[in-house]
Amino acid sequence: MTRTRLTALAATAALAATGGLITAAPASAAVTCTSPVWKAQYFGNSTFSGTPKLTACDSAIAENYGYGDPAGITLPKDNFSVRWSLTRDFGSGGPFRLSAATQDGMRVYVDGVRKIDLWKNVSSTARKTVDLSIPAGKHTIRVDYVAWTGFASAGFTYAPRTEAAVDTVKPLAPTGLTAAYNRDTAKTTLRWAANKEMDLAGYRVYRRLSTTQWAKVSGSSLLTSPSFADVTPATGQTFLYEVRAVDKAGRESAGSLDVTAATVDRTGPAAPAGLTIATGDGWWATLSWQAVADAAKYEVYASADAAGPFTLLGSTTATSYRADAPANTTRYYRVRALDALGNPGAYATATGDGIDRMPPKSPTDLDSVARPGSTAVYWKQPDSFSEDYDNGGHYRVYRSPGKTFDPATSTEVTCAEGSDEAANGGRCHDLTMPADTYVTYAVTAVDPYENESAYSAPLVVRTGDRVAPGPVAGVKVTPRADGMLVSWAASTEDDLDDYRVRTGVREADGSVKWLSSSSCDEGPSAPLAVLCGDLPDGETYVFAVVATDHWSNALAPSDPKVTVVEATELDVRPSVTVTRNWELGALGHGTTIMTRPSVDWQCTDTALCDTVAGYRVSRWNPAAGAYQPQHDGLLPAATRTWEDTTATKGSTYFYTLEAVTADGTVVGTYPWYTIFQDRV
Repeated sequence: MTRTRLTALAATAALAATGGLITAAPASAAVTCTSPVWKAQYFGNSTFSGTPKLTACDSAIAENYGYGDPAGITLPKDNFSVRWSLTRDFGSGGPFRLSAATQDGMRVYVDGVRKIDLWKNVSSTARKTVDLSIPAGKHTIRVDYVAWTGFASAGFTYAPRTEAAVDTVKPLAPTGLTAAYNRDTAKTTLRWAANKEMDLAGYRVYRRLSTTQWAKVSGSSLLTSPSFADVTPATGQTFLYEVRAVDKAGRESAGSLDVTAATVDRTGPAAPAGLTIATGDGWWATLSWQAVADAAKYEVYASADAAGPFTLLGSTTATSYRADAPANTTRYYRVRALDALGNPGAYATATGDGIDRMPPKSPTDLDSVARPGSTAVYWKQPDSFSEDYDNGGHYRVYRSPGKTFDPATSTEVTCAEGSDEAANGGRCHDLTMPADTYVTYAVTAVDPYENESAYSAPLVVRTGDRVAPGPVAGVKVTPRADGMLVSWAASTEDDLDDYRVRTGVREADGSVKWLSSSSCDEGPSAPLAVLCGDLPDGETYVFAVVATDHWSNALAPSDPKVTVVEATELDVRPSVTVTRNWELGALGHGTTIMTRPSVDWQCTDTALCDTVAGYRVSRWNPAAGAYQPQHDGLLPAATRTWEDTTATKGSTYFYTLEAVTADGTVVGTYPWYTIFQDRV
């Protein structure tokens, strides 16, 4: 008979063997069996009726009674029964296998529902296996066994199925996770409640920062106990932890509720990346590196020997450091970052040979003055070229044909006499450039070690020439009431500076005498037209338009290629002659104007002025053929100025100013005209 029973009777036998004494609980006494131990009830009948003869705890159902009754209790050898039951937590549940082997009858129930039925008096062992899925949580299994006659045995097991293809249910997430951080050891001790899964294989612990992904920290093997001590990085950051359960099918649960561990900061920043050395002027070296997260400052060290000792040159919060350096001498450098708590990081190292390989900055602000036969190119040089220049640094001026700078087609300019350069810029006189075309210049700065800067921004220059622009086409002269409007077509020359309109008169022999001056003015809305505002009195003139380039080259108006246009002015003069008779004092007016016509006068002949009662201004009306007053009555005797507010641009106006006595006698007459131009 094979049995594994935890009963009061078994305990009594054990104590008796060692001289102890225990009293077995009566059959009717309450017995509590801790899950997952079976509670076994023994009955002296086959119907489970009445009070059990014995209640005990069995760790397993594996009974071989033979032809007798159970040991430790008096029961009939036939027709007795045993009922085993337990209630346990199945965790996440999943697929299970129930296996029964019995002689005689056995029935198995899960939560009161029969799953195995072998209820028959047999002479050989009856067996049955059932696969089923048990839901998560607590459930009760009950096994009823009856020995009717003959040989008696009872065996029952239940176990999870752990094949990966069958078990598709993940374990439940662990619960009760706690974290305790030790600042002295920088360790975090994690503890949690054991999972209830019957197919539990172990646990995994994960850690992360709030901004990173979870990383497993519990090693490659599963943890088999619900605790773990992690050496948390001592960075001063707060880390999150979670635990996940893994079953025998290899399925991992969801994570437990997260817990945190705020660490002490004993970790320095990372080593600076990208450390480079640029030697400049042969006397100093500039170390540069990439910024390091968590760095409050950087320390820079140097040594003449790779093994040291290293001397602290200084510290900086920038990502570069300029240090004095012996020329053409090998020097070893290292740089490290320190955080705000002073934790130092690892060193970045670099070696400098003291050879200047750093080119100067490129010149800027190129400008030029182009003349026939020479071009002066000017530039400025940014700061920090003084040491280079004072020790043999210089500039190079390059010229490329066309409007685009092409290093492949450029040539270096030999600067002629009168050129000059200094640490802050220079001037180069180019006498070899082609005339009457476009070239592009660029300038570089060169240090004493022949390190040449990048090219400056290009400068496009139209070179000078002594060739006058070609003749102007489309010249046209239109007589108007305010002068002669001369217009022309735009020149296609690319070096044009302006246009000049020349006025001449035809001589008796047919030649043209060109006047030294004219009253031709360019209008604001017609840059290809000017208005020559001489009095439209019917005279005939000859007009010519010539183009002038940047270098004052222009065709003479007498050049045969120049188009000349002969035109006669309108004659808008009054048909009535007015004789000037003004002895009262000085006066003045504008002849060719852009503002409204006006006149001002003085009355200084006291005897005559005392007789003046007022003034009258009249304007010639061509339609009426008469001068007509421009105001009611007389202007007061004290008036000394008048403006024609009704005049419009584009006309020539003729006026008379009269001084009148009280009896209507005119004691002074002044005729005048104004060309009120409309320059369009």
